[in-house]
Amino acid sequence: MKLAPLAKALIERGIASRLILTGQHPNLRASEYGMPDLPTVGLSCAGLPDPNAHAGTVARSIGQALDGIRLVIVQGDTSSAVGGGLGAAQTGVPVAHVEAGLRSHDRRDPWPEEDFRIAIDAMATLLFAPTVLNAANLRRERVRGRISLTGNTGIDVLLDRIRGLRPATTDPCRKRLLVTCHRRESWEALPAIASSLIALARRSDVAIALVLHPNQRVAGEMVRLLGRTPNLDLRPPCGHVEILQLMRDSDLILSDSGGIQEEAPALGIPLLVLRDRTERPEGISSGNAVLVGRDPERIYATASALLDSTDVLASMSTPNLPYGDGAASKRIAQAIEDWLATEPCPNVRSSEPRSPSLLSVTAQVAQ
Repeated sequence: MKLAPLAKALIERGIASRLILTGQHPNLRASEYGMPDLPTVGLSCAGLPDPNAHAGTVARSIGQALDGIRLVIVQGDTSSAVGGGLGAAQTGVPVAHVEAGLRSHDRRDPWPEEDFRIAIDAMATLLFAPTVLNAANLRRERVRGRISLTGNTGIDVLLDRIRGLRPATTDPCRKRLLVTCHRRESWEALPAIASSLIALARRSDVAIALVLHPNQRVAGEMVRLLGRTPNLDLRPPCGHVEILQLMRDSDLILSDSGGIQEEAPALGIPLLVLRDRTERPEGISSGNAVLVGRDPERIYATASALLDSTDVLASMSTPNLPYGDGAASKRIAQAIEDWLATEPCPNVRSSEPRSPSLLSVTAQVAQ
């Protein structure tokens, strides 16, 4: 999804692109990534419980799809991204990393994402950093590739899609809470997080909606822990537009999602980050988010304090754009066009199309 506006920007510049679907989530189609019209190659590398094993499978499989390709573009920090980058590097094709430089500065949290993004940045020729802080992280690590400050393409998607949303609705009697929770490092803490939600659901002035994740392990555990909780609505997994509408209609969000950390400030919806560390501290600095971790007492106390203080909640509700202004894809496409114009292409015969390849990357989910 985050590569869709970049694909469009490349096509507008006459740069032909190819979409490589790793198959990490076999049920997802190219149209669900927002790139239904691109030539597509499927690798059939379904996700594995061990993300390193999946990355290796992708790395071994992608070479067959890179004939005539001058640049492989990967986004994020999943096993598909690192596997695609490794496979491209082994084949001699340069790598561009969209969303470069994000760091929690703890290789154990999140694992394996912190290791994956460090590895991708170390091998990348072009590094597209969303924020000033991300670019500074890359300079501190003395990466060899070319660093460009671009903004985050996820904000490009958000600003485009919110134009089609209906206006936010309000409930004069109850504050509406939206919850998502799925990350690997949250799995052991799911009972603790659930207990904080049960306590919040006892308040008569709130209504809680929890959107289940496609990962059946996480979804099943949440249903077991919360399925009979009054005043807490468990909702099935939903698409991006639907989750954006739910966010816009909420008064407070509780989530461990990286994407929601980027989107909530832009929408002006206060966010409690259910993580001990984050690679996206800009939303905290902008005043739109608070890092609360997974301790149930802290989650409950922080959420209750915000719900009880209209002024504090309002102070966190001013929309901000710490992750980009909606023009990241155009900046990245321009940087790629400039690079293609100056770099040799030893692995491409003169009669072949000189095209970058888009590697579709999805959220890391264990099967």
